[in-house]
Amino acid sequence: ARRREPGGPAAKHRALPQRDRKANGPRNGSVRRMDRNGTRVVRTATGAAPECEGTGVREKMDFTWFVKWGYGGYMVLFYRVFTYLGFWVLQRRPILGGVSHTKEKKKTIMKKTAIILPAAMLALTSLVGCSTKEMGGVVSTDGSTSMERVICTLGEAFLEENPRMSFTYNPTGSGSGIQAVREGRCDIGLSSRALKPEEVAQGLTGTVLSYDGIAIIVNPNNPVSDLDVDTVAKLYKGEIANWKEIGGEDLPVVLIGREAGSGTRSGFEEATGTSKKCKYRQELTSTGNVITAVAQNPGAIGYASLASIEDSVKVLKIGGVTPTEESVKSGRYAVQRPFVMVTKTGVPLSAAAQTFVDFARSADGAKLIVKAGSVPAN
Repeated sequence: ARRREPGGPAAKHRALPQRDRKANGPRNGSVRRMDRNGTRVVRTATGAAPECEGTGVREKMDFTWFVKWGYGGYMVLFYRVFTYLGFWVLQRRPILGGVSHTKEKKKTIMKKTAIILPAAMLALTSLVGCSTKEMGGVVSTDGSTSMERVICTLGEAFLEENPRMSFTYNPTGSGSGIQAVREGRCDIGLSSRALKPEEVAQGLTGTVLSYDGIAIIVNPNNPVSDLDVDTVAKLYKGEIANWKEIGGEDLPVVLIGREAGSGTRSGFEEATGTSKKCKYRQELTSTGNVITAVAQNPGAIGYASLASIEDSVKVLKIGGVTPTEESVKSGRYAVQRPFVMVTKTGVPLSAAAQTFVDFARSADGAKLIVKAGSVPAN
């Protein structure tokens, strides 16, 4: 191997400005590009400095081209290979087998070959196409922030079993996720509430993935530990304005909730009978923001997905029942809602998206859902 020089190609590449280095390709994954000096550059998954440029060192084989070619590429390749090979064999068959053919016979054979070989090629490439679909593909999800822990746990395990696939999750809220799947901007919408009749009429189907308790949370220093549903409703309607009225300290009640369109908000208001009656002090755009706001305010009360609860807040009992997997599954815990995967009615999912849905609803998926703090629907 040729020795590297201090001012050689590698050093020149490292000396390039950041904007020029970006042009050499992304840092995630093993990629090969050419820098502006015509030097072959190899990057590792961690974005380490280039290595093996022009040194003759054997590089690790990269077979990502096998997936990137796609069905069309293989179709053209096999068509050309088998057609040319078939013509070559037929032209030399008289010599190889000691048999002579007339020109008319040769023409007949060539015509039949022109029909049979493409048909055989299509059958073969269809099998190759199926295998590439299994190896590659993108699954895009969009919606509920409350489903983050569940969907990310499933997504990570799914990628471990399907390393050639990609999985994306866009935490925009239930309403936005439903709209995204309706407009075709994602494969699967995520909603932390059941679909409304008008949404079903718009051609959407909801598949319940799991059930989630909505935890009522307060600041850890708040002495109140148990409320019934009616008291929670009175707090959020502004009928109880100070914690001392229900056994707490002399502090004003600060009502924290989610923004309009949130599946968590919809589930909470439906369970407590407070729809369009809540006197929110703050309406926040994610479950994490609600938890943070309650943790920082001694007089705050809020609600959040049980699967997302952190130690920074205190979870209240409702009617003497602590929200747990068992109490949600049995129905004893009153404040709960479904986690729903939303798709277009009558429109088949891509092979990759269908594979993910099947995985999420499998026995292995159910174990992961429990691990994420939710209750599997299956």
